[in-house]
Amino acid sequence: MAEDTRLELLSTRRDGVVTLTMNRPERGNALSAELVEALLEGVNAALEDHEVHTLVLRGEGRHFCTGLDLSDLDRASDATLLWRLVRIETLLTTVWQAPKRTVAVAQGRTWGAGADLFVACEQRVALPGATFRFPGAQFGIVLGT
Repeated sequence: MAEDTRLELLSTRRDGVVTLTMNRPERGNALSAELVEALLEGVNAALEDHEVHTLVLRGEGRHFCTGLDLSDLDRASDATLLWRLVRIETLLTTVWQAPKRTVAVAQGRTWGAGADLFVACEQRVALPGATFRFPGAQFGIVLGT
């Protein structure tokens, strides 16, 4: 079995703008534990860099982010799932309180924690066909917004 070495988060920098692109298009850029940690690391690095004035968040493929990745739910413990939710909330708070311009560009499904991430940004661009849902409240999980 070949190991997947593709990065879940792509980062580019140009003229003071850092663009973080969630790179899990086959999963709708759903937030795996690894992607959440990569986003936190990328956001914090951009915010600490004095030459960066704008942070842009994007999703590769058809969707911005379809929310929490539940594909490993049968293997996740309550503790690891709770930890991921805490880390997502930390990410949302960091983006919301960022002292720099934050921009989200959404296409396709922007659902759940992905919609929360979109809303946490200072400036938001919804491309034609973007849809937004906040289903977490239906099962008792309300993040950031």
